[in-house]
Amino acid sequence: MKMLFPLLLISLSTTNAIAQDYAAPKTEWGVPNFHGVWKHATIMPFERSLELGEKRAYTEEEALVLEGAVQQKFDAANEPLSPDRAPPEVGEALPSLGNYDLFWREDAKFIPTIDGEFRTSAITDPPNGRMPTRVAGFSERMNARPANRRGRNSDGPEGRGLGERCLLNGNFGSPVMRPSIYNSHLLFNQSPGYISITTEMAHDTRIIKITDDHNPAAQTQRKWMGSSIGRWEGDTLVVETMHFNNWQTLYGVPTENLTVVETFRRDSNNKMIYGFTVNDPTVFTSQFSGEYALSRINEEIYEYACHEGNYGMTGILGGARRLEQLGLEP
Repeated sequence: MKMLFPLLLISLSTTNAIAQDYAAPKTEWGVPNFHGVWKHATIMPFERSLELGEKRAYTEEEALVLEGAVQQKFDAANEPLSPDRAPPEVGEALPSLGNYDLFWREDAKFIPTIDGEFRTSAITDPPNGRMPTRVAGFSERMNARPANRRGRNSDGPEGRGLGERCLLNGNFGSPVMRPSIYNSHLLFNQSPGYISITTEMAHDTRIIKITDDHNPAAQTQRKWMGSSIGRWEGDTLVVETMHFNNWQTLYGVPTENLTVVETFRRDSNNKMIYGFTVNDPTVFTSQFSGEYALSRINEEIYEYACHEGNYGMTGILGGARRLEQLGLEP
């Protein structure tokens, strides 16, 4: 083990030098080629643990220990169950995996480096690696929103969550894109005036037009994933997204006044650095920024068959109507 870390440090230094000199392959029309499938997976959390304070990155030794612990946990969870095991005690909590066992899950077991660092969180600014505090009066405004009133979600299918309606599943494809426990592949397609990003989770596709201005109609015809426009700054794609549908949320907060600026740059043949800056002065006391690393893979993405919510919609709404007949609040 004593010999391992110097070798890794040499390897990391070499990788950094290669990344600085790396020239991304170009499309036929002369811009960096992002086409292909990229995996969005890491054990790095979105927000930094409070006990780490302003520690931006782990040492290489710390990162190896963390990755080893995750692998050990995975191996233990993957052990076959004994047919002679005793039944669970009454009231005993079931395993956290629930009905999503390791056959379905595809948890990451590594921390990909970003500019040579093993980051402790995706967020890097503010320095504590955490989302800023909410503005004064935010909680009161949230409680007053119709979308948060009890009972509204049972009025009809339009009142159910976007995931249950199989319309949109969190922020896996819309800004800020985040990793998933499975279906974490992203397909990039390019043409001279557009780039599209299709996420395997819920099979959402975001179309980014290469232009300087948002379509004026986007202010009133608000899409689930907002209006995204892109421009090239050297070999970096800069994407600005705003005018989100007011049903969409970002980590539980509304997005109607949200602006997200994303950056995409190839760091090597098999790595893309995805950056983001979030700004909404009606929600956060300051903007915040961060980065993820995407890994290029030679795999396909498959259609995400989302049936559970639709299949159960009749029962969900029927149960709500029955509660109303009994004089109870759904």
